[in-house]
Amino acid sequence: MTSETRFRIIAALTALATSLCAGYAASESASHALASPESFAGIENVEQRSAAIFTELGKVLTHPRCTNCHPAGDSPRQGDISRMHQPPVTRGADGHGTSAMRCSICHQHANFDPGRVPGHPEWHLAPREMAWAGKTIGEICEQIRDPARNGGRKIEDLIEHIGKDTLVGWAWHPGFGRSPAPGTQAEAGALVEAWVKTGAACPAP
Repeated sequence: MTSETRFRIIAALTALATSLCAGYAASESASHALASPESFAGIENVEQRSAAIFTELGKVLTHPRCTNCHPAGDSPRQGDISRMHQPPVTRGADGHGTSAMRCSICHQHANFDPGRVPGHPEWHLAPREMAWAGKTIGEICEQIRDPARNGGRKIEDLIEHIGKDTLVGWAWHPGFGRSPAPGTQAEAGALVEAWVKTGAACPAP
């Protein structure tokens, strides 16, 4: 094999590797992005636009960073594959664990990356009526706009809750070994606001 041939093979392999890396990076970026409310302006029917905006928000609501603490049942899940929490724990009377094993025993005020333990001062399970793991986007939408199943909030309150609540915000800063929720908390808040202003319509269940 001549040196010129070797050079061409190396150049071709380098170009292929660069292309694959660029494609992977684009794919990663795309999978974690959230569309802006303005990108739905082309949907003339307001109800359909509202439902489409909520569907985009659903990328966050169905992400493991959210569903792990909104589980179907009384035990939280862990990690990006939503495995059972270890050690085994249950919500207790107030969602903060049982008297013998409170959430705050392990989950301190901030992430502890050396031990891969997430943290926040208000760490706890969502109330049972706010559990939505395993539900469709349409079902979550109906649930989240129902005060009996959203913590007694008005729909407008969800803009602040999802867009600024620091415990919700942990989902975008989960610490080492956990993928963040798509987009940013500000982008998610903007989607909630746009959804509310367009009538808070829901996708089909």
